[in-house]
Amino acid sequence: MQSAPILRVAAVHDLSGFGRASLTIAIPVLATMGIQVCPLPTAVLSSQTSGMEGFTFLDLTSQMGPIMDHWAELGLRFDAVYTGFLGSPEQSGLAGRCIREFRKPGGLAVVDPVLGDNGRLDPTQTPEMVEAMRALIAQADVVTPNLTEAAFLLNEEFRPDISPEGLKDQLRALSAAGPSAVVITSAPAADPGCTSTVAYDGRRFWKVDVPYMDAFYPGTGDAFASVLTGSLLQGDSLPVAVDRAAHFVLLGIQTTYGYGDLPQRDGVLLERTLPSLRMPFLGGAYQEF
Repeated sequence: MQSAPILRVAAVHDLSGFGRASLTIAIPVLATMGIQVCPLPTAVLSSQTSGMEGFTFLDLTSQMGPIMDHWAELGLRFDAVYTGFLGSPEQSGLAGRCIREFRKPGGLAVVDPVLGDNGRLDPTQTPEMVEAMRALIAQADVVTPNLTEAAFLLNEEFRPDISPEGLKDQLRALSAAGPSAVVITSAPAADPGCTSTVAYDGRRFWKVDVPYMDAFYPGTGDAFASVLTGSLLQGDSLPVAVDRAAHFVLLGIQTTYGYGDLPQRDGVLLERTLPSLRMPFLGGAYQEF
């Protein structure tokens, strides 16, 4: 089969009819970065779930295997497999199959282990799902938990005030589970006016601090992981990719927050910030720590 003239990513995520999250973020972000997204949908929901009640949820587990069977018949292979929200332990196994069978040799496997936030599991997640996610990250090249998800994956207590040495221990432990690169978002920073993203590439530890905004918008984790994936595929180093992703999310939050009266459930104004992804990288806020 003739190679595609652009990079391709298989995105194992859900599709929400309303709200900027999952595939409605991954597709425009990666497309803006010049990368084709081929969805392997895990579920279709009437809306994103944060702050929402009464949403519908159509489980697509039964379709994921047949979709991959057809991809195999087509001879498809992908430069990256990028997984996000998974609805069941069975889907975790199917996501693992996608990595094993459809990632090109030398390709990238990025797992965003969507489990929870603020010290709690999301309503759709269970202890069994945590176990399944531990198995999935063993197949990843890059894993991007937030501080809560890192604690669950390591079976540790959630520590919102974790020390830099504690973060390094978590990064090392997650890397030892399989991934060659680990990124933890929503980490505490030395400056109380900032929030930190920390990373480990198996040799060095990196951090990117950005100003803390007292606002919550669903989908920012999806935006971060999508930009990170695109940046790595474009050839950026891990610290540069983390820098680009963190500042894209910050720009989205600042742009949206400036309107003041917009419902937080809508997510960030992605459409206003996508053009920034085409701008050259002009410098780094990343540091070793």
